[in-house]
Amino acid sequence: MTCTLQALATANPPFYTTQQEAYEFYASHFKLEPETDKLYRRLLLEGPIRGRFIGIDQVEDACETDPDLLNARFLKFARATAATAARKALANAHLSPETLGGLVVNTCTGYLCPGLSSYLAEDLGLRSDIRALDIAGMGCGGAMPNLQATAGLLALDGTAPLLSIAVEICSATLFMGPDPALVVSNSIFGDGASAAILRAGEPGKTQSLLRFVDFASGLYPDYRRQLQYRQEGGRLRNVLSVKVPVIGAKTAREVLQRLLARHSLEQKDIRWWAVHAGGTAVLDQVGRDLGLDEEALRFSLEIFHTYGNMSSPSVMFALRQILDHGQPQPGERGILLSFGAGFSAFAALVEFYP
Repeated sequence: MTCTLQALATANPPFYTTQQEAYEFYASHFKLEPETDKLYRRLLLEGPIRGRFIGIDQVEDACETDPDLLNARFLKFARATAATAARKALANAHLSPETLGGLVVNTCTGYLCPGLSSYLAEDLGLRSDIRALDIAGMGCGGAMPNLQATAGLLALDGTAPLLSIAVEICSATLFMGPDPALVVSNSIFGDGASAAILRAGEPGKTQSLLRFVDFASGLYPDYRRQLQYRQEGGRLRNVLSVKVPVIGAKTAREVLQRLLARHSLEQKDIRWWAVHAGGTAVLDQVGRDLGLDEEALRFSLEIFHTYGNMSSPSVMFALRQILDHGQPQPGERGILLSFGAGFSAFAALVEFYP
């Protein structure tokens, strides 16, 4: 069975803040120790990110620490942002919601039971007999296992297209403190969602942007403590080690090499790269380990500069950037590469179509 990408759309919450505005907010609302203030200044005022989209109604909401209210904010903005991306994808594919046969949603920045699939099924007007799946706990890499799970559902029944949504409201996990890892997290993470419509069938017979050739993944529990969310006072606190760029590049390389070997391919056979925009240090290390220059990573870098690190949707934003501005030619190959909590790493091999 051939699994193709029929449409891909992205969305963000409406509130936008420049990095200058973010620094002024932190400096005026929180007591920052001199070293903490210095790090915020360096990251926000001298860093590469231009601004970020944040899921809040008003700027003072960023001071909220009540776990119940934070989760309610996560639900509100994850639901709205994901639905916006989904409606755009459906419109691009010229499909009505009733034609969808399933929905797969991944997120790591809030907990719901039932999951977001229940709310999105209601918001989008999906049929009651759709296949629904919620994926949690995969961190920044979550969009990739989502795509693989969606492709697996298509293999079971490919009569109807499926909707794959990655959505994160990272701002609902803002956690103030002097730990440099918290300062980094508070300075680079933003909010967003991606929506992809996958369907079975040969690309020439249905509208399609690319086909998914294969997926590969890797789990590395030895590195679990280097990148994770932990519960502290009922809130999610990001744990982000300085070793993440090296570990991310190492694990991504191992997964990539395994995927390419299965298809007797080499890196020179890959024309396009959509890499999780975890940060400039992460992308620099991936570039060094894989021998990719700034030109090869330009789409991922542009996403980081424009949106910050949106966690799981970031790699899909990079893919959308390639489709919009890279102009891939029929038959050219691409790689989607991401990594996340756990430690985990994921890769997808794709082949583009006009």
